[in-house]
Amino acid sequence: EVQLVESGGGLVQPGGSMRLSCAASGFTFSRYYMSWVRQAPGKGLEWVSNVNFGGDNTYYADSVKGRFTISRDNAKNTLYLQMNSLQPEDTALYYCARAEGGWGPPGPYWGQGTQVTVSS
Repeated sequence: EVQLVESGGGLVQPGGSMRLSCAASGFTFSRYYMSWVRQAPGKGLEWVSNVNFGGDNTYYADSVKGRFTISRDNAKNTLYLQMNSLQPEDTALYYCARAEGGWGPPGPYWGQGTQVTVSS
């Protein structure tokens, strides 16, 4: 079965950094584009970033561009999101998801999410 498990979230101060991880299993990780999506309290889902098979092509939402970096380690079946210069507006539940058609939207396979809270 396909499983995606996020970790690394928690409380961080404004201006701080945090790295999220997503452990994948149950499928050939290297053959799928991957995404990060987030949901702030009381708001809808917001796409954050996508990465291709090899990790050499990436796309970011304007709100995180220049601050966040998506990457992957196919040997470890793990997706990462390095978050720098965090702001209170970044507070959200962060999900990793498997993209079913290249740069298209995520499909039905998502992780359970990891909470990121940016506060002093």
